[in-house]
Amino acid sequence: MAQDKPIALFPPHLRAIAEALSAIFQDGFYADKVIERTLKADPRRGAGDRAFIAQNIYEIVRWYRLLYTLRGSEPRTENDWWEIIGIRYIIDGHRLPDWTEFKKLKPELIQQRYRKAKEQRAVAESIPDWLDELGLKELKEQWAPTLHALNRPAEVILRVNTLKGNAKGLVAALKKDEITSKVIGETSVHVIKRKALFRSAAFKAGLFEVQDFSSQQVAPFLDVAPGMRVIDACAGAGGKTLHLANLMDNKGQVISLDTESWKLNELRKRARRNGIHIVDTRPITSSKVIKRLSQSADRVLLDVPCSGLGVIRRNPDSKWKMDIEFIDRIKTVQQEILQSYSRMVKKDGKLVYATCSVLPSENQDQVQTFLASEKGQSFQLEEQRILLPQEDGYDGFFMARLGKK
Repeated sequence: MAQDKPIALFPPHLRAIAEALSAIFQDGFYADKVIERTLKADPRRGAGDRAFIAQNIYEIVRWYRLLYTLRGSEPRTENDWWEIIGIRYIIDGHRLPDWTEFKKLKPELIQQRYRKAKEQRAVAESIPDWLDELGLKELKEQWAPTLHALNRPAEVILRVNTLKGNAKGLVAALKKDEITSKVIGETSVHVIKRKALFRSAAFKAGLFEVQDFSSQQVAPFLDVAPGMRVIDACAGAGGKTLHLANLMDNKGQVISLDTESWKLNELRKRARRNGIHIVDTRPITSSKVIKRLSQSADRVLLDVPCSGLGVIRRNPDSKWKMDIEFIDRIKTVQQEILQSYSRMVKKDGKLVYATCSVLPSENQDQVQTFLASEKGQSFQLEEQRILLPQEDGYDGFFMARLGKK
């Protein structure tokens, strides 16, 4: 590919990107936290500058293995990171500025290596070898298209707070803040042009929450109704808790549990902004919290900790921070949660087991293991759904609904 498209680059921006990448890969910090800190470091940067820096960091994290393979070795110094940034633009067909930091880069050699790299899936899709082997073993012919789809940048999807409005009304409200969006579902909106989304009047008024379209399928799958007692047992910061409260028309009770109290604190803030008053947050400080709720819930949602492989396009650094031992440990935790937390479902109640993973060993296999166990004998599988990114265009998700006999 001829390098015929000059690219305008600014040294302060590249220096910020290089420092951020070093913090992520060499110091082990999480990408989202590093980006947040980087963008706050210089208040003189405009919205375009911040977007440029954030996008470059995320894309280099996403394609890290491919880029360092094309360079010939992993980066170690600040100038090495500048070369990684330059390589990203070379393979996109851009001509780099005549800077000292780029002098060693040979575009023709890089393009030659790029053509060869495309023949190796793990390098071309930029993932560790162990992950490629695991994905192929579990998903077989579905792995290649799934992996390719997971490398596409994620869309920004909003869920409408139906207690305060509808999808068309949200699109109109966002337009007032110069945010372009479109309706993609009864309660879902796709943001096309994002501009200060969290500073918009619509956000401050609690008209929406950011939630991927696949994630939005979980709460309705639980089959809730107003007046029920529902437990969101792995609530986190509460995206699905708030959705459940919407579906229940803010009537009944949603008990939100989590082992991290700070996440529940964030949930309470979000609930207030959404105008939701049926949420009761309870930190899991011991097994007694679960025991006290035994056979008390009409519905229980177990959105369990998982590998997060269905959402790696949102968290691309996670593929460099996990390993096979982590996935084995998380599968043990998933089964322990199923075995212990299922006791909270009362007779004729329902339980939904959900993950944002695409691996059957975290999904269908976990459900079958539970149903074959002593505690699973009182449950039966009603329905399960597998959402793959190449089929729906959104995050990878799994959900299974079990009814208690």
